[in-house]
Amino acid sequence: MNQKSILITGGTGSLGRQLVRRIFASYPDVKRLVIFSRDEQKQFQMAQEFPHEKYKSIRFFIGDVRDKERLMRAMEGIDTVIHTAAMKHVHLAEYNPMEAVKTNILGAQNVIDACLATNVKRVVALSTDKAAAPINLYGATKLTSDKLFIAANNIRGKRDIKFSVVRYGNVMGSNGSVMPFFYKKRKEGILPITDKQMTRFNISLDEGVDMIFHAIKNAWGGEIFVPKIPSYRIIDVAKAICPNCQLKEIGIRPGEKLHEEMITASDAFYTYDLGQYYVILPSQPNFDLDKFITELQAIKVPAGFSYNSKDNDRFLSVSQLRELMKKHLKFDL
Repeated sequence: MNQKSILITGGTGSLGRQLVRRIFASYPDVKRLVIFSRDEQKQFQMAQEFPHEKYKSIRFFIGDVRDKERLMRAMEGIDTVIHTAAMKHVHLAEYNPMEAVKTNILGAQNVIDACLATNVKRVVALSTDKAAAPINLYGATKLTSDKLFIAANNIRGKRDIKFSVVRYGNVMGSNGSVMPFFYKKRKEGILPITDKQMTRFNISLDEGVDMIFHAIKNAWGGEIFVPKIPSYRIIDVAKAICPNCQLKEIGIRPGEKLHEEMITASDAFYTYDLGQYYVILPSQPNFDLDKFITELQAIKVPAGFSYNSKDNDRFLSVSQLRELMKKHLKFDL
């Protein structure tokens, strides 16, 4: 990404900020790095961490993915787009459905249209485990977004552009996630647990960034990349943060799943094991599938294969969770 121009939608979010840190650390000669988001306060705060005097290539654009004209202006001269902007809180999407549709679906199409209208070369969109077999509106909008980005490869014509998607589970310590919530609540002596049987996938911010970098470098166009990551039991997160706290079961919120899934049995027919990652391919790839399999040593997963947080073969223990939170979130545990 040295000498390239990059735009990050939703760039002031947890993942966006970590992306910026990693890009400047790994690619100090990045030509231009555009942070595109609608929250002026977060942009102001982020500019304190990345002052223009030191980070000459950074630019801050106030804008909303719902505004195609603003996106097109921001993408002038951009080589790579990383689309992280989304309305992501499950219960808020349930209560405000059209707002989620406008941002997550119509906004996704605006990003695609703007990329096709300019000279963007690589596009990576972020998905979520909730997009696999969705039961809530947030998951349904993100599944639709995934389909839009994958299908965009069919309408690129002669343009030198590739669209791909990365899908993963809960990002450790991201805004609104359970670990910071429990950490703040522990002083009360009671932690509210939705359901003691609940499980989730776990990925760190840096692992999420690694996936995005991998997709930018290696995507053929049309893949959904899925990481091989561990799961945790929500009750173990609570024990790791506050072993002496009382656990109060409050029930699952509207639209929540007991367990999350990233690859469904229906996806198995199009899913390949690449070693570090799984990849779900489109039903009709616009590249030579045999060449893809040979060059990447891709192995097709067994019929009926699924990948979910409950049946995962890797679970984090209480002590492992505690050490990860100390390392990545700087928790005093």
